[in-house]
Amino acid sequence: MIAIIHYGLGNVTAIANVYKRLGIEAKIAETSEDLAQASRLILPGVGAFDHALDLFSSSGMRNKVEDLVMDKRIPVLGICVGMQIMAERSEEGRTKGLGWIEGEVVHMRAVAGKNELILPHMGWNDVISRPDEPLFDGLPAGNARFYFLHSFVLSCRKDRNVMAEADYGGRFVCAVHADNVVGVQFHPEKSHHSGVRLLENFGRMS
Repeated sequence: MIAIIHYGLGNVTAIANVYKRLGIEAKIAETSEDLAQASRLILPGVGAFDHALDLFSSSGMRNKVEDLVMDKRIPVLGICVGMQIMAERSEEGRTKGLGWIEGEVVHMRAVAGKNELILPHMGWNDVISRPDEPLFDGLPAGNARFYFLHSFVLSCRKDRNVMAEADYGGRFVCAVHADNVVGVQFHPEKSHHSGVRLLENFGRMS
């Protein structure tokens, strides 16, 4: 069963509706008890890094989620800010991240080196995945379109954690993985056929 973690941020109902149409068992989790039967997790999010971590910590689910991810090695998918808080830290705030991905969240203008870059990066963009990534299985030749809404990106310290990139004023990381942890900067629940396929892939990944 996929547990979609509802800690006050993210399009949890939209994600749940995708899995309902796919016939994949999923439920919205609002308490630690709701996580008891989870075989994989989705950690969504929108907004600011510190605010997301504060809400997650006060939800009563953080300790249980960390146990499932770090000790029991349950697969987890972070979406947008849900991915960013998996990093070690962020330029956007002062709160320490979860540390599941080695890296730091940085401002997009720093990545692009362009102060005039219009932000947030909002709308559809091509995502170029690395070969043979199960999360992107069945999507067009490593190049599919997804919907973005963000001003910060995760900069990985290790190249092996990079799963896909996109371009907005310069190349930036938009999907990451480290063992059982995966994350995407874009919103698959808003990305029509490509997003449905990616969520289906996560739901069926071994």
